[in-house]
Amino acid sequence: MEPTQKPRGRLPSQDAHLRALRATHEILMTEGFGRLTVETVSARSRAGKPTIYRYWANASEIAMAALMADGSFDDLEMGRLLYSALQAQLRSLVAAFATTRRRQVALTLAAADPESEMAKALRNSVMLSSRETGRRLILAAQAHGEIEDPTNIEVVSDMIYAPVFFRLLVGHLRLDAGFSGRLTDEARKLIPLKVTGSPTLSTAADGHSGF
Repeated sequence: MEPTQKPRGRLPSQDAHLRALRATHEILMTEGFGRLTVETVSARSRAGKPTIYRYWANASEIAMAALMADGSFDDLEMGRLLYSALQAQLRSLVAAFATTRRRQVALTLAAADPESEMAKALRNSVMLSSRETGRRLILAAQAHGEIEDPTNIEVVSDMIYAPVFFRLLVGHLRLDAGFSGRLTDEARKLIPLKVTGSPTLSTAADGHSGF
């Protein structure tokens, strides 16, 4: 007798993972970060706390994951044209904090003690993680001969991502799609293509030039 094949689809833990993210996002947007706990996420999502802790160490990490999930860039293909991939990543990053409620969550985490779980969640799960994704995109483009070798990739990476987090934390100017496009334009000047005439994306559709 042949063994019965199990139906294909997401594993139960994957469904619980998605339910937890949706529940977290709902709590953040309707009640605020102060009402977010692992217990409330577990109750609203019907995902067990052991499953939640399998993915996230604390409520702060879930909060950051839920905000970033709307435009996740963790799975960007390294083989895409650098400017296209950078623009997609920066657009997703900006969108994650573009609304007032989302920015309030980020500011709450940023204002916490630097060694607290809250501050570490913002620093590690968003700031350093997004910078590292961009850095890998640049390294891949460099390895493929797509771009001129950056003089200092660490400084270039800082120059691309620092403006996003400066606007997020200081709040002096808006975070919007136009800004992410203009930031990509500036990145082109820092990391020019090696072959002229390579296809690129036009990112100045908002009618602005520069910052």
